[in-house]
Amino acid sequence: MSAKVAVLGAGVMGETLLSGLIRAGRRPEELLITERREERATELRERYGVDVVSNLDAAKQAETLVLVVKPQDMPDLLAEIAPAIQPSQTVVSLAAGITTKFIESRLPEGVAVVRVMPNTPALVDEGMAAISRGAHCDESHLELAESLLAATGRVVRVPEKQQDAVTAISGSGPAYIFFVVESMIEAGVHMGLPRATATDLVVQTVVGSAKLLRETGEHPTVLRERVTSPGGTTAAAVRELEDHKVRAAFLSAIEAARNRSRDLAAE
Repeated sequence: MSAKVAVLGAGVMGETLLSGLIRAGRRPEELLITERREERATELRERYGVDVVSNLDAAKQAETLVLVVKPQDMPDLLAEIAPAIQPSQTVVSLAAGITTKFIESRLPEGVAVVRVMPNTPALVDEGMAAISRGAHCDESHLELAESLLAATGRVVRVPEKQQDAVTAISGSGPAYIFFVVESMIEAGVHMGLPRATATDLVVQTVVGSAKLLRETGEHPTVLRERVTSPGGTTAAAVRELEDHKVRAAFLSAIEAARNRSRDLAAE
């Protein structure tokens, strides 16, 4: 068994991980990716210089398999590759709601499975990934998963029981931020700003605010209060947000995402 890493699934996240690994210094000959559509396979070969193989061939050739498929496609993928899997291999799953126990039950006994919840900012190397160990994982398997995911952003370890909450916070989180950005842009347009100007103002404000949070380490409440002068414009805006129970709405929305993640696992 070679030390190759195979990415099974050439969708957005699969290609994102592949490109991140290459930018991080992995040689194309150390990587495999799977894709059934010949046109897409040709595109990947030309763009990254990697071998594009079948799922079964990937399972036969690679030491580490990264499963990047939709949750509903996972049972079929596992059934396809299980005959070729050896206990010495490591399986890293990026499928939302799919437990390590589910994967382990469909693979040979003893295979190490690591569950990952990534998010889409991995596209610009600012992803947030949370990893959890399966029943047969040791420190080396977690370190391996961390090294793979670190190519596209930050990585934290969490107990698997917390993965539904992680999915709700960071997995789905970019959509909440985009929703707020969209709303702020529309407000700017409503007040007479050109859409391009409103977009520039809002996007840079979000980027700058996130950087301020990360680099200062200050609690968001502290940073918000620094912007909020008594009786000022920000205070008026925050009062409206509180009157409309925006904080409670976010809590309800994130709980709904957590509950849906649990449902996916149960299904």
